[in-house]
Amino acid sequence: MNWLQWLVWGFSGTVILTSILAASQGFGMTRMNIPYLLGTIFTPSRDKAKLIGFLLHFANGWIFALIYVAMFHAFGLATWWFGALIGIIQAIFVLTMLLPIMPALHPRMANEQYGPTVVRQLEPPGFLGLHYGIRTPISVLIAHAIFGVILGAFYVVK
Repeated sequence: MNWLQWLVWGFSGTVILTSILAASQGFGMTRMNIPYLLGTIFTPSRDKAKLIGFLLHFANGWIFALIYVAMFHAFGLATWWFGALIGIIQAIFVLTMLLPIMPALHPRMANEQYGPTVVRQLEPPGFLGLHYGIRTPISVLIAHAIFGVILGAFYVVK
């Protein structure tokens, strides 16, 4: 495994993925802000949550890049299309499994069945993140596919 390539391309892929998701929010495709959601797990302060979530999101990006690299080595294949395929699989997991269970994991997120409380005021994402906008799944799929394309295209399996 090439650790330098993992660090460089994992960071680059995460920058692009985060930028695509931020642009999706800025252009009104979605209301979802993953760094903010991650940060509010640890603090109720909006400003601190954005910073903490941003740092956590980049750490997660490197962790997931490590998983992609392990997959490349396991299959002996690092191509743009294989990276995109892994990215799409990851996005499907996030949209169908992770987002719907967020209220159970997040101390400040409301539950779909019980609604908001004084402490739990964040809206739950729901299945496919559709509570944050009808185009949320599209932006998540595109961002993760491009993350995989970057890793698959530039990481060299030796």
